[in-house]
Amino acid sequence: MSTSDKICSDGASKLNDDVCEMNDMLQQMSTDDNKGVSICANCGKEDSSDNMNTCNKCTMVKYCNAACKKKHRSKHKKDCEEHIRLAAERAAKLHDEKLFKQPPPQYSDCPICFLRLPYLGTGSIYMICCGKTICSGCFNAPLYDNQGNEVDNEKCPFCRTPWPTTDEVIINRLKKRIEAGDARAIYNIGVFYRDGKNGYPVDHTKALEFFHRAGELGHAISYACIGYEYDEFNRGVGVDKKKATHYYELAAMGGEVVARYNLGTDEGRAGNWDRALKHHMIAVRGGYSDSLNKIKKLYADGHATKEDFTKALQLYQAYLGEIKSAQRDEAAAANNRYRYY
Repeated sequence: MSTSDKICSDGASKLNDDVCEMNDMLQQMSTDDNKGVSICANCGKEDSSDNMNTCNKCTMVKYCNAACKKKHRSKHKKDCEEHIRLAAERAAKLHDEKLFKQPPPQYSDCPICFLRLPYLGTGSIYMICCGKTICSGCFNAPLYDNQGNEVDNEKCPFCRTPWPTTDEVIINRLKKRIEAGDARAIYNIGVFYRDGKNGYPVDHTKALEFFHRAGELGHAISYACIGYEYDEFNRGVGVDKKKATHYYELAAMGGEVVARYNLGTDEGRAGNWDRALKHHMIAVRGGYSDSLNKIKKLYADGHATKEDFTKALQLYQAYLGEIKSAQRDEAAAANNRYRYY
């Protein structure tokens, strides 16, 4: 079952998990826990069975039969609407607490130099032989001599396996990584289907299947890719902004900074400046310089303070301090494809 098809206890979609949780809590509150007896909200009759009718909207009250439920409807309407409003407010609060919590870094540290890996794709290389993600500096070091001349050492810097020489070898290695439950390998197959690469046909439905699998294994970029598929600039599955936002949020909570930037941009377009600022601050801490520029613009337009912009600059400098190294700088200088910020 895909992420979008999961059902919570009251039949709502996964997009409403927090509302489901609140409804379950409210329903529990409506039961007399001490006696294990429920009371009809219309006639007052007690019933210890599980056969009573429950208000389908707020789930706060119960009735001994459908007739009592119908008779009490007009009296209960105002309270029902209030219960629903409170539940929605609580659900929104819980959701925002998760959404705006500082996420972990999108990637773990480089397994060779142990420095934080940059978010920028050219700053690291995924090795399909061992499943490690190596920073551009450690990847570049064995390939060039001190003068920047390329040398004949075409092996993985971590496990020393020779580079694949054909698409067939690439696919076979990826299949082994998939069998091992490697989320990055699963994501790569999704990209192949999305873009029609390495002998795979363009198939957005298959791409989504692999992105969902990788996302459920913790690969945040996969959720962002699902969001892109549903966004207004979609690649072929049709526009659904609500779904796009949902998957951007999943990606952002997993540390994916571009998805976080998209959320901040959407909030800014809607005039929700505080929420936009929160999103961009988190993206800046993750190294996304475009969000730093957005905060600068918010400050210039009066939607952020000087202190906000100063904090954003400090966060970005802190990120650079965690990822910069002389070896990575050398790699970037030798070849622009190793640029990491």
